[in-house]
Amino acid sequence: QAQVVESGGGLVQAGESLKLTCTVSGFNFAVYTMGWFRQVPGKEREAVACITHENIKGSTDTVKDRFTISRDNARNTLYLEMNMLKPEDTATYYCAAYSYANLGSCLGRVQFWGQGTQVTVSS
Repeated sequence: QAQVVESGGGLVQAGESLKLTCTVSGFNFAVYTMGWFRQVPGKEREAVACITHENIKGSTDTVKDRFTISRDNARNTLYLEMNMLKPEDTATYYCAAYSYANLGSCLGRVQFWGQGTQVTVSS
């Protein structure tokens, strides 16, 4: 059974950094394109970043240059390093394993979702 578990969320002040971690089990992490999404209540879930199994990174306009996605295939783990956080980055962040992803937008078909981790940025 596939499991996707995010951790690392919390409350920070604007300008600070936070690193999210996503650990997976039950499927072959090393062959999946993985990504991070975020969602605010009442709004659609939006793609933040994505990365192929060969470490090719996709791009979105959401958080240009402030967030960095990375992965460790040996540890079945995905990361999101978030720097210079802003209050508008406040959201629930979700880890996703794609069955198909468009690297130009990090949109596509997600096969597995995590439960999410809350990130709150105070001003």
